[in-house]
Amino acid sequence: MKSSKIFIQLLLTIPLLITSFFAHSAETFSQSGATAYEGPVGYFDRLGRNDKVPGLSQAPTGFDNLTNGYDKQGPGYETLNAANVVPLRSFNENRFLFEQVETVDDGLGPTYNGQACRECHQNIVTGGASQLPEQRAGHQVQGTFFESLGGSLIQARATNPEIVEQLTVEDIVRTPRISTNTLGNGYIECIANTTLQAIRDGQPLKMRGLAVLVPVLEDNGNQRIGRFGWKSQHASLESFSGDAYRNEMGITNPLFPDESTSNGRFVGFGSGYDPVPDPEDDGTDVVAFANFMRSTKAPSRGPISADVQAGEKLFNQIGCSVCHVANIATASPGIKINGGAYTVPKALGNKIIHPYSDFLMHDVGTGDGIPIEPTPEFAITANKMRTAPLWGLRTRNHLMHDGLTLTKQEAIRRHGGQAIQVTSQFNALTDAEKSRLMAFLDSL
Repeated sequence: MKSSKIFIQLLLTIPLLITSFFAHSAETFSQSGATAYEGPVGYFDRLGRNDKVPGLSQAPTGFDNLTNGYDKQGPGYETLNAANVVPLRSFNENRFLFEQVETVDDGLGPTYNGQACRECHQNIVTGGASQLPEQRAGHQVQGTFFESLGGSLIQARATNPEIVEQLTVEDIVRTPRISTNTLGNGYIECIANTTLQAIRDGQPLKMRGLAVLVPVLEDNGNQRIGRFGWKSQHASLESFSGDAYRNEMGITNPLFPDESTSNGRFVGFGSGYDPVPDPEDDGTDVVAFANFMRSTKAPSRGPISADVQAGEKLFNQIGCSVCHVANIATASPGIKINGGAYTVPKALGNKIIHPYSDFLMHDVGTGDGIPIEPTPEFAITANKMRTAPLWGLRTRNHLMHDGLTLTKQEAIRRHGGQAIQVTSQFNALTDAEKSRLMAFLDSL
């Protein structure tokens, strides 16, 4: 995000170890320091061996634009328009808002990357992972990272030719980041902190992930383990949506009320470039986006053949499943999460999902050099990235966080650092074994 202006705390190997926090001047969020209890450790199985667990059921899957039951389906999508859509009433209406093109009169820009959520999150169906990248940049001075003039996010578009952001020659730490899948995100949101901590604590020390505590912005900054974004910088879908609305489309909202700049230059309301007072959204759209994601089904699997099953065994055998966890259960219905701001609903609670991720941060040698916050104490996060969920992998042809890898074989070989032993074991497989492993990945 463009200098997301959040307080953040890190968990290493000791649960809830507080290292520090930092706030930027423009948007200061109060943080209580409290981390609410979210229930006991939930079921998880790295190897995907057991799908039948008493009291749990499988989350619905599919690329079909149908609700998972969180919200009702609503009026026929083809009948909706700006005049008759009612935000928050149904899945189809929230989807309409997710796809709706924003205009300058709505508050678009003045600097932005897209005109609608679907520009970055549509592949097969709305909410899927597209291949569109955003650009991030900054530079280091004596080992300390500094963001570019207007933040690490260099927005690609603007409403006026005079304010299109430009990369400066000093910003030699540069990376694209491709958009992430949002299908099934409601289930991810409903994974308890304790479950993610247990996954982390069960990993070998050399491969152990970093859990990041971030504030839930809609709940006065109460902390929760982050799980959304390439840096796990958000823990709730409302915080995630508010961030994207302001940073990707330029629509300010109660969670992100200050306009983005153009290379550090003020271009908000009153500058002559932005005709709409802040906040440009009263928060309704932010919740509608979050509820759309909460209502989406998880990505479905492709056909399961004997080669796919053999490939999954090899995937587990060489150690991929240490981080790419196959089975995780959500918290029980009625449990308070997001600092108490959200209650796990029946449609999302006690569900087994197959994300093939631990939602933790690891250094696998592909980090982009940009930390969560541009301060020395967060330098440890510069070369760590969230474990990419592999569900829906077969719908992607640009891989890794930067989208610069075009084959699965190359993606595996890019893994170094904490994953170097896994990569070595992959390289030692026979051609036939590698073929079976690829068959498994192609089924995700």
